[in-house]
Amino acid sequence: MNKGELIEIMARDAGLSKVTASGVIDAVIKRITKNLKRKKIVTLLGFGTFKVAKRKARAGRNPQTGKKITIAAARVLRFSAGAALKKAVNEGE
Repeated sequence: MNKGELIEIMARDAGLSKVTASGVIDAVIKRITKNLKRKKIVTLLGFGTFKVAKRKARAGRNPQTGKKITIAAARVLRFSAGAALKKAVNEGE
């Protein structure tokens, strides 16, 4: 599913126009992003938790040349699925 498909489904399920559904989805994404940039944890009960973690610099190799390189430290996004999401995904098995 891509963003356009999500907008269509949200509009249909919630009885909204596509413009309104798009605005709501954009607002949710913007707010989640803003909080993660501030290093805050975002928890959506039943769905999951988004948080930012630090990844240390590490040694690596250029696959083309085999030359050793240093991979810079970075902040990375982590997602932990909530219990309800895990259950829903595993129901069909």
